[in-house]
Amino acid sequence: MKKIVFAITLTLMLVGTASAQTAKKVLDKCASTVSQSGGVTASFTMNSAQYGNASGTVSIKGKMFHIQSTTTTMWFDGKTLWTYMPSNDEVNISTPTAQQLQALNPYHFISMYKQGYKYTMSTTATAYTVHLTSTDAQHKIGEAFITVDKSSYAPTEIRLLQGAQWTTFTISGLKAERLADSTFRFNSSAYPDAEIIDLR
Repeated sequence: MKKIVFAITLTLMLVGTASAQTAKKVLDKCASTVSQSGGVTASFTMNSAQYGNASGTVSIKGKMFHIQSTTTTMWFDGKTLWTYMPSNDEVNISTPTAQQLQALNPYHFISMYKQGYKYTMSTTATAYTVHLTSTDAQHKIGEAFITVDKSSYAPTEIRLLQGAQWTTFTISGLKAERLADSTFRFNSSAYPDAEIIDLR
């Protein structure tokens, strides 16, 4: 009897390990798709009880990103963050911390699995869905679901749990681009009347 219980336990452990390894391979391929050297662009919608609803476009190149939405526009060149709010025609300039970038950087949602998360995966005919659960109390994102298209390995939906509230990003039209670094820096000449507030 003990041998049977041991065999069942070992089998379940091996299945769980294989599932985690497969999930990691899916996320590795997804991260590779998003982090193409020339950059990528995509459209998105966001639904969040915490941050409200928005839609727009996102461009990513390495650690740099540019987000243009219905509520705000952000540029990050790897060091400096510019945030433009059209409601009051104001631009805030800051140097975000690593923790702040966790909540801002779209690529972080794809790459965060590499440290401090355990994962499981489910599949449908067209997609993989990886469930991440934090093993580090310091993480702002305690849980996430990342849905990845089976044919392109592009992310199509990202659900993030911060505190007790979920935020859902639906992503479409991801494509490789050749993006200039200037894409990720604020151009003051395009916003001549905006008030500049330097918070650095």
